[in-house]
Amino acid sequence: LGPSGRAGTRVDVVVTDGVGTMPLPAAQRVAAGATPRHEGSCASRECVVQAGTFKCIQTAEDGYEHVLAFAMRGDLLGYDGLAAGHFASTAIALEDSRVIVLPLNLLDSLRRADPALDHALQRLISRQIGHAIELAELMAAVAAEARLARFLLHLSARMAERGLSPRRLLLRMNRRDIAAHLGLAHETVSRSLRLLVDQACLAVNNREVLWPAAIVTGLL
Repeated sequence: LGPSGRAGTRVDVVVTDGVGTMPLPAAQRVAAGATPRHEGSCASRECVVQAGTFKCIQTAEDGYEHVLAFAMRGDLLGYDGLAAGHFASTAIALEDSRVIVLPLNLLDSLRRADPALDHALQRLISRQIGHAIELAELMAAVAAEARLARFLLHLSARMAERGLSPRRLLLRMNRRDIAAHLGLAHETVSRSLRLLVDQACLAVNNREVLWPAAIVTGLL
């Protein structure tokens, strides 16, 4: 069982139980605001998010931070750095979190020793590629409120994948993070949220978003 109490993927089991006679390293706590990996540093390890949420950012020469993705339980941090040999982005914890840190040599041994784990990791990577494709489609929306609504629905779908309710979202990221992710101004995100609320598309209470049941039915 995964942490939600429902039947989880092999990766969920690996995150907590280890593999056969080859136990995984103990989970490491990452305090809110801490960074388990830095952009440009050597990609000698991978992290599996066991609990919590991270934002993955790239920093431009002028200091602007572009939020590339938000990583949640079961996501891999750092796999995109294997080809170049260095991490392509910095991961920052948005809340107190836990990660399993896997040196690449240990990860290779685990994959060879457990075909089920290897298959689960391949599925996990495929899922994250799929999410990247969905993000590209999301960014194609011209209207800011449509882009924001697609992002929130995408987040709800990811909640459903993890056995959580897609109707109630507790946003770990702030509106500036969302704006930097969607390529919008902070004020535009706030205005778009108000518009969606006025149109009865959703309800908002600080960082909590509640969808009407009819809207998220297709996610289940």
